[in-house]
Amino acid sequence: MSNRKSKGPNKGGGARRNENNRIYAYPLPLIFSDSSSSPSSSSSSSPSSLSTTTNRVRRSLLGLIGLSTTKVLNPHCEGYLDVSTRSVWVVTHRDAEILWRRGFFGKGNLSRSEPSWFVRQMKDRNTRRVGGSTMTSEELREKRRAERRQFKLDRAEAIAKVAQQAEEIFETEGRVVVPVLFGPEIPSGATWRPKPVEPQPELGSGSGAEPPHLSSANAGGSGLLPEGGAGTEVNGEEKVDDDEEPLEDMEHLQLTLQEAFFLAWNFDCLTILDPETDEPLSLHEIWTTFQQIYLAPPIPTLLPTQTPGLEFDNPFLIHYAVYHHYRSLGWVVKSGLKFCVDYLLYKRGPVFTHAEFSIVVCPVYEDPADQEVSVTHLQNASPFTWSWLGTINRANSQVMKTLVLAYVTIPARSRLSKELLSSPACFAHYSVREVIVRRFIPARMRD
Repeated sequence: MSNRKSKGPNKGGGARRNENNRIYAYPLPLIFSDSSSSPSSSSSSSPSSLSTTTNRVRRSLLGLIGLSTTKVLNPHCEGYLDVSTRSVWVVTHRDAEILWRRGFFGKGNLSRSEPSWFVRQMKDRNTRRVGGSTMTSEELREKRRAERRQFKLDRAEAIAKVAQQAEEIFETEGRVVVPVLFGPEIPSGATWRPKPVEPQPELGSGSGAEPPHLSSANAGGSGLLPEGGAGTEVNGEEKVDDDEEPLEDMEHLQLTLQEAFFLAWNFDCLTILDPETDEPLSLHEIWTTFQQIYLAPPIPTLLPTQTPGLEFDNPFLIHYAVYHHYRSLGWVVKSGLKFCVDYLLYKRGPVFTHAEFSIVVCPVYEDPADQEVSVTHLQNASPFTWSWLGTINRANSQVMKTLVLAYVTIPARSRLSKELLSSPACFAHYSVREVIVRRFIPARMRD
């Protein structure tokens, strides 16, 4: 037997990983369950029991005639269309939790990704009540950034001090001393520690002044705060006012138009409501409205103007073609605005790993003449400049992401009729081609 000690499932990072696997077990909002399976059939000691064999035969026979015993559980979520932000707002906590935990759709409008504003506020309120010092993920991130800035300042100050000493030696003794940029005097990432924050004296208190709570006690209890109010200390412990107003959850899940249409069209698990009438929009209304949102509003003039029609180079169609392409391949697609790209691809989701690929959408006209007469002016339709391409590639290579150029071919107007734009069937005429871009580094790519 091996002497290696087995780690328990609830220790360290394994417990967190198991918990995430349980919470985010389903990759899509729909849950597929086999209605033919039952606890009685699975409790048999023999795997080839009669009940199991009967269920397999029944599933095979139903599959031959196009039927299945699989039951689909549809959550039927709801969201409101917001034209000004080009998004769909999911305001119900139950729907927001389902869409985030089953596929990582959307983001919290008051959070970085997962809608956690209410949880953070409640944790902060409870921390103040018990006098703890628990920090949220956002606060920890800001603390680390402040420490990195302070480390860079301390290191630059130490290097400047060493250089100044070398200059003084040269001026006084005439010796040339090369400044040493490493050693005990130069802070490094392994040895540097942040300095403890010294408490600042309160305003109006001199060098010999007593603390406010002591002076108020000596004055017969007439302090700055009312007796029994928030901030009063009793036996050395801070007493927090219990009459706090109930905290209202003001955060909602915000879906992009591509995410909302993907859920409404492919899975029928999202109902999009008109914010003015509270009536659900039909699939045809969603299809036309999402395209019109991306069109430029007409310029007000005295002459009668017509509403611009739908075209094959509509930005919604192009970005949705890329979004649908990678979602259908099993990737979790999120916004890549932080890294100067259109999309980021996660293998399972932001909770498990970092994004592996950065996607830049590059529209390509099948007929170059269509680009000359188009009024859309698509981004990245023209060739990249070398400086901009190098900037994007460098920004993503520094964070260990592979840059992918997704070329979307826009069908020619002369080949297809605009009547195809009346339904999502027009996506059959779009194609997506991928080109991976990597920066050549001679020291790493000698072979």
